[in-house]
Amino acid sequence: MAINEIKVRKDTQDRDSLAWNKLLHLIEEAIADGREEFHPAKALGLEYWKDIRTLPKEISGLKKVKHLMLYGSNLTRLPQEIGEMESLEKFTPYTSYGLRWFPYELMYCEKLRESTVSTRALFGNFKNKKPFPDLEKNPVKYYAGNKCSVCGKAENQVSFEQYWISVKVATDVLPLLAIVCSKECLEELPEPAQNYYPKAHKGGVFG
Repeated sequence: MAINEIKVRKDTQDRDSLAWNKLLHLIEEAIADGREEFHPAKALGLEYWKDIRTLPKEISGLKKVKHLMLYGSNLTRLPQEIGEMESLEKFTPYTSYGLRWFPYELMYCEKLRESTVSTRALFGNFKNKKPFPDLEKNPVKYYAGNKCSVCGKAENQVSFEQYWISVKVATDVLPLLAIVCSKECLEELPEPAQNYYPKAHKGGVFG
């Protein structure tokens, strides 16, 4: 595939499906019982879990979850609200090869110390130099609406700027999508990891 053909996959989740509704119910249960591990594949069964392409924004309510187990999923994206999982310590999306990037909001999981990610699938991977999609031509649209990754302001008529940045999160250096509403918020982004592109960028040829 040519560099200019690499794109962010669109949100293709069927939110009217039985699988999606079962997942929403599972999240409600997990919030109510305060469980510390959220393992949707185990709870739903592969029959339903295989049809899930993203997680609902309602994961923001999983305040007690310490381990998010997403091993071997068909996920292609995660919502910005993952940053509200304030107790998250361990993140396991290993062999979820459709997850090639992550929301910048993962940085707000301050207790996150351990991650197991299939790094060879990631945009900007240091070893294989997998390039980033061009955000000017292929911006990300979250189903619930975009928010500034720094101040939380909701995007309205005027689209916010989007940038890629490679930052160490827990165990791994991850390609993060940062959405920013202003120059001031852009300047709040951290320095990228060593040996990666040295500043936030729009993608394209950068890897």
